[in-house]
Amino acid sequence: MSGRGRLALCAFAATLMASGALLPLVDPAGWILQAALLLAIQSGVGALARRVPLARTLTVGAQVLLTTVLLTVAFAREQAFLGVLPGPETVLWMQELFSAGFDDVGKYAIPAPATDGIRLMLVGGVLLIGLGVDALAVTFRSAAPAGLPLLALYSVAAGLSEGGAGWLWFLLAASGYLLLLLAEGRDRLSQWGRVFGGAAGSPGGLTAGIADSGGRAFASVRTGRRIGVLTLGIALVVPAALPALDGGLLAGSGSGTGRGGGGGTISAVNPLVSLQNNLNQPEDREVMTYRTDSGAPEDFYLRILALDQFNGTEWRPSTRRLTDVPGRLPRPTGLGSGVAVTEIRTNLSSSPSYQQTYLPLPYPATEVKIGGRWRYEPEGRTLVGDDGQTTGNARYEVSSLVVLPTADQLAAAGPPPPELAREYTKVPDSLPDVVRRTAAEVTEGSTNAYERAVAMQDWFASKGGFTYDTTVSSGTGTAAIGRFLKDKQGFCVHFSFTMAAMARTLGIPSRVAVGFTPGTFQSNGSMSVGLRDAHAWPELYFEGVGWTRFEPTPSRGSTPSYTLPDAPTGGTNDPAQPSTDASRAPSAAPSASQNCPEQLRRQGECGAAALPGAVGPADPGTPLRSVVLLSLAAALLLVLPLVPLLWRTRARGHRLGFSPGRTPADAMARTMAAWRELTDTAWDHGIPPDESQTPRKAAARIVRLGELDGAAAASAHRVAGAVEQVLYAPQPRSATGLTEDVLAVRAALRASVGRPARLRAVIAPRSAVRVVWTASERWAALARRWADRPGRDRWAGRFRRLSRQRG
Repeated sequence: MSGRGRLALCAFAATLMASGALLPLVDPAGWILQAALLLAIQSGVGALARRVPLARTLTVGAQVLLTTVLLTVAFAREQAFLGVLPGPETVLWMQELFSAGFDDVGKYAIPAPATDGIRLMLVGGVLLIGLGVDALAVTFRSAAPAGLPLLALYSVAAGLSEGGAGWLWFLLAASGYLLLLLAEGRDRLSQWGRVFGGAAGSPGGLTAGIADSGGRAFASVRTGRRIGVLTLGIALVVPAALPALDGGLLAGSGSGTGRGGGGGTISAVNPLVSLQNNLNQPEDREVMTYRTDSGAPEDFYLRILALDQFNGTEWRPSTRRLTDVPGRLPRPTGLGSGVAVTEIRTNLSSSPSYQQTYLPLPYPATEVKIGGRWRYEPEGRTLVGDDGQTTGNARYEVSSLVVLPTADQLAAAGPPPPELAREYTKVPDSLPDVVRRTAAEVTEGSTNAYERAVAMQDWFASKGGFTYDTTVSSGTGTAAIGRFLKDKQGFCVHFSFTMAAMARTLGIPSRVAVGFTPGTFQSNGSMSVGLRDAHAWPELYFEGVGWTRFEPTPSRGSTPSYTLPDAPTGGTNDPAQPSTDASRAPSAAPSASQNCPEQLRRQGECGAAALPGAVGPADPGTPLRSVVLLSLAAALLLVLPLVPLLWRTRARGHRLGFSPGRTPADAMARTMAAWRELTDTAWDHGIPPDESQTPRKAAARIVRLGELDGAAAASAHRVAGAVEQVLYAPQPRSATGLTEDVLAVRAALRASVGRPARLRAVIAPRSAVRVVWTASERWAALARRWADRPGRDRWAGRFRRLSRQRG
């Protein structure tokens, strides 16, 4: 196999291996076979075009044309002419299909179904990245920059999957890129001629043909392999050894991070991304079921974790130490002996598809019986999976407290401990003044922290004129809070974050809890919790009671009884005599169907659910759409710096690829192109052109400033002599060896400068400014043609007369 053939095969393999990171995003994964087939055809056409040979731009153009035909046959055959050739109807259909796929990305949780629109986005994206990799690595023989489109592809997959693109996909993508680099290195080494002191490891391998008959591995290839293996090892082992917890809140397997007995930390992750990805599903997918002996199921919130750190950009959990799960969890922080509590028991079962590292628990839990590898974070009273442990198909029993404070107890709460108050009342300097001002206005006349908290809750829920709107952008920073107070439209994220921030400005310790509302009552007595039950709510601290739930979001969740005037606090069954159903396995039956239309459910117009306190759908959001746009923007930013490199490579190939020609015009064009390449090469290496000098003096200047040796200097003077011959001789004739002379000068200039200058000459060549000059000249020419266009003054006069008549 030729060097370019092997390089094309490696480019195909690298693209396909990087595309594996997209597999966790869609189910089923059969689209990858279609993408692989079309990608193979695209790469094969490129290989054939290079064997003809065609010009580099024509090769890429042929691949683009073929890719368009392939996508037409795969996705718009009925709209195409003869089922193959795209036309206007094909373009419109593809636009509609792409738009539908874009909408599907915002609708479905991961893994999303393989709809036609999503398949078009996946297959088309793989072909586009494959085209870029093949063009850079094979057509233009620059394998290193080909890593940028591969990185863009992997970054999109990793960003969307939120941990789904794990170490295996990274290993595949990185291995594909290293394979591409090794193939290019082998191809370059094979062009050096006979190599002494090395040999191939195996026939047909990457090192075949770059060794002598001794049978020993070539040193540079062996070193490159070792560096590649070492780099991959470091990239895989070091993150695994760090005590950081990643993984999503509502999706993605993630991996726990506790290491050894009593060690490990829980790192600051942002669970809201996963929460938003799983909301607003076309089908309310069940994530868990449970049975409880609680007498107040409307208050049975399943809490996952608390966001207690507000840095101005987002709310996120602090880094905490993890310990082993105790047999009996300690008493909740701040809960005094005078507050009535009742212990209840709950049996829970999660869906096999619901896999995340945080275990949903009623708050505050006192005992958790569950198998597997779990760790305990004391401050947030959270259980976290360790070493890959997730909630998938988990069955567990939880004992928890129903805390029943009275309004008088909350109103009489003393000041919180100084250390707790210092941590949970921090607000960023970027917090808008409107937050503090609004908090003071809303709570004016309140005499204690409890009255202020109730006043804020009532203001958000009913008195402030807020509208529950799921279409609002779900920003979480200070700017989003200020915008929410101004526009008064948002969903649970905005209500909970804003109330917690306002409470902190009033000196009330606060944080935001994320989890699920009670769910939907089933006919068999169990409760079903779906993705639409995902929710966020604020927790405020009162000394003697502890962390206390409030519900500012209108038409969602349930208002706590201790915030309602003259309302009973509810009760529970005797903890010593739980319900007879408490020990039975939770039902796996799906949620009961709801007859209320989707739009009315979003607006809270469907009335009460089957069970008092059961909630409607939670907050839909479309964060995947934002992630896609950001990923495309990032890919564009990665590609833009390559424009000068690609233009310069194309210009060099065009100038030095002239055929000898037979006419004097051909000889002049070929010679002048070689001279332009010589002067631009010198310019790229720091010697700007001087158009006022003759070719002979210009060549002497390049030799002097570039410190060229005898052979390179002779090459420069030969090119200059050829230019003078075609410009001034009575009978211009074509010179030979111009391409070799220009390349010799280029090699000498590269050797005469340092590594930074060589890198700049390749990545950001100075002569690329000619693109701007050419565009400016063409614009000026177009303006002149428009100015000289016959009848322009006549049309301008008519326009002025028409304007005066209308005026």
